[in-house]
Amino acid sequence: MDTLSSAAEIGMGWEQAWRASAIAPVLRWTVAVCLAMSIMVLVDRVYMGIVIMGVKLSRRRGVKKYKWEPIKGDLEVKSEAYPMVYQLSIGAACRLSWPLDRIIIQVLDDSTDPVIKLVGVECRRWASKGINIKRETRENRNGYKAGALKEGMRLSYASNCEYVAIFDADFQPEPDFLWRAIPFLLHNPDVALVQARWKFVNADECLMTRIQEMSMDYHFEVEQEVGSSAYAFFGFNGTAGVWRISAINEAGGWRDRTTVEDMDLAVKNELPSTFKAYRDQQHRWFCGSANLFRKVAIDILGNKKASLWKKLYVIYSFFFVRKIVIHIFTFIFHCVVLPATVLVPEVEVPAWGSVYIPLAIAILKVIGTPRVHLSELIVGIYLFICGCYGVAFGKSQYCFLYLCLFLQSIAFFITGVGYIGVFVPNNYY
Repeated sequence: MDTLSSAAEIGMGWEQAWRASAIAPVLRWTVAVCLAMSIMVLVDRVYMGIVIMGVKLSRRRGVKKYKWEPIKGDLEVKSEAYPMVYQLSIGAACRLSWPLDRIIIQVLDDSTDPVIKLVGVECRRWASKGINIKRETRENRNGYKAGALKEGMRLSYASNCEYVAIFDADFQPEPDFLWRAIPFLLHNPDVALVQARWKFVNADECLMTRIQEMSMDYHFEVEQEVGSSAYAFFGFNGTAGVWRISAINEAGGWRDRTTVEDMDLAVKNELPSTFKAYRDQQHRWFCGSANLFRKVAIDILGNKKASLWKKLYVIYSFFFVRKIVIHIFTFIFHCVVLPATVLVPEVEVPAWGSVYIPLAIAILKVIGTPRVHLSELIVGIYLFICGCYGVAFGKSQYCFLYLCLFLQSIAFFITGVGYIGVFVPNNYY
């Protein structure tokens, strides 16, 4: 028995020594990198919170910052609105309130599904009512959406158009969309894009869609607003936007070099409600954004028209922190590093990095969702109090349980501040 005990002690000693000398240093380095990334994300969130608070207090939001005058019904407008729509959006696009002789509805149909032949029937039905609608197909799908947009812009009847309004297949604009968007372009020659904020038709389908809606609300209410107000730059969301065609041409047109063509010059109007669909969507956005950043970083640095401050914002905040760092940090830190510290007790993660910073980021994230669901907030408060009590008075061996309580409370806080209210199925500014 003594021999076996000695052998076991020797084995455990070798295991601890190997763990302390080989694994712990690597894990400590990984923890340090993750903590640095968490600080980068927190600083970016705090900065955007300060800017958006200043914008709201000064009432200098985009709709107030740029000149806007209603277009009179008898005004002789020389420009034309040029919406590109597809399938489910056809009816809504054809009902857009705009002079019929100054609007072209173009349906870009790349689908090979036989059911989509009904799109042609729908187009002919609206054409019989006097709507100037054209359905365009291609022999191939080169470039996918970006390729279709590029081909659509090359058609002869598009050369006389000054603006292009783009809608995805599942988006239904309100009839007065153009009357609200076009004046920003008409009265502000330096403005290239008007992006509308929009809502999701299935946001209340399940917890996953509700949390995604909260995230997208933050994107529109804070990230896009900060970019527009502070830097006159923000990303196009792929739908519900009106472009000045000359600006697209000056930028080199639609490019199909990545899977996120909307950001290169989208997010759907319906949120993925299954984990596989959500995972595939997030993977495409992350990889596409990283690939795009790799391809355009040099061009951004070499641009002589953009100020140094704007270049820094686009490269560091818009791309590096929000499109790359946040995704890597979220997965690596919470799903790999923190669990690994349980197996390697020689490595400790400070409370400010494991609890306080994630909690602060989550709180700042919900700024863009000004709605409250009381029952979920109560559960979140209960979990948070239990976690605080455990940290202060509980047993140290249950520290990971306390961390889980904090993370659960964060999830309930996020959900609780993002659900209740009037459900609005259409976009708004």
